[in-house]
Amino acid sequence: MSLQKLHIVSFDIPYPADYGGVIDVFYKIKALHQQGVKIHLHCFEYHRPPAPELETYCEKVHYYPRKISSRLLFHKLPYIVISRQSEELVLQLQKNTWPVLIEGLHGTWLLNDRYWPNRKIIVRTHNIEHEYYQQLAKAEKNLFKKYYFLNESTKLEAYEPILANGSGIAAITEKEREYFNKFHHSVKTIPGFHGQQQVNAKAGNGSYVLYHGNLSIAENNKAALFLVELLGDKGVQLVIAGGSPRKELKEACRHFSNITMVANPTEAEMMKLIINAHIHLLITHQNSGLKLKLLYALFNGRHCMVNRAMVEGTGLEDMVEIVETDDRSALLEKVKEKMGVEFTTSEIQEREIMLAPFFDQVSVQKLMKMLFETP
Repeated sequence: MSLQKLHIVSFDIPYPADYGGVIDVFYKIKALHQQGVKIHLHCFEYHRPPAPELETYCEKVHYYPRKISSRLLFHKLPYIVISRQSEELVLQLQKNTWPVLIEGLHGTWLLNDRYWPNRKIIVRTHNIEHEYYQQLAKAEKNLFKKYYFLNESTKLEAYEPILANGSGIAAITEKEREYFNKFHHSVKTIPGFHGQQQVNAKAGNGSYVLYHGNLSIAENNKAALFLVELLGDKGVQLVIAGGSPRKELKEACRHFSNITMVANPTEAEMMKLIINAHIHLLITHQNSGLKLKLLYALFNGRHCMVNRAMVEGTGLEDMVEIVETDDRSALLEKVKEKMGVEFTTSEIQEREIMLAPFFDQVSVQKLMKMLFETP
């Protein structure tokens, strides 16, 4: 096999790998590096410092300042796109003809034909962005943020047809693949990269229910508050863990002796919580993308109970118990019942079989075919 070289354009600095989008980017870089791909990584810098750790997996890491200006909010292009335009990046990419992998819709201004009419450019879609922003608006209480999310959603939906200018789309779920088919004839489903090498779930029983995620995000905050209301003083131990929890969530947890808040756990602390939980109760009101926290729970945890929006269209439906959130008393009874059900070795073995398509080693082969094989 000839030496394979690749440009990756990332919407953010993908280290540390501590939230959904950059987790996918970081472990994708690691998987490609393990396949011998020589990566030139291009990152937009705006709230995270440069990460020398990325040089372990990349030949070169380039950083570009993201344009943070309120004036860009009035541009016809989506803010997440226009704020990442960079002529310096264009000049770097024009130095050779290697394939380009764009992470997210954020960097797709590069699909303008005036730069390169015949370049192999694959776009990795992490979700359907305009739907994601609609759902962010629904969960957000701050009126300015709500308006921003709705305005951005409208711009994103009008902008999405630019995807037709690329060479193909690597969608993160089957649901997204079906949607993006209307823009491009070459759309492949490639699950999220996550770094898990094997199923580490432990048979037996745990003593608590766990909800985890980035708690600064309005949607996760809303889901956590729902679980506090559901399980507060109901005889079931609940642990809520994640980064930057909002004040209202911390105050809500303090009211109940059976609820523990673990703010900003380290990676090792979070993994210990995941492995030792008895139930992973993962609720979302956003049916978008592949929730990597669900994959982490399936690879490392015991029982997984989720609502339909968390799992629909991901291919993980048969590995979880789908619950409804409308009837809270019925949901509470299901949780209490499941707390008394042992997690068995046969369930672990079944998971190992069913999770086979979601290993990074499988996904990276699909991605390399898109990037390096001649159509």
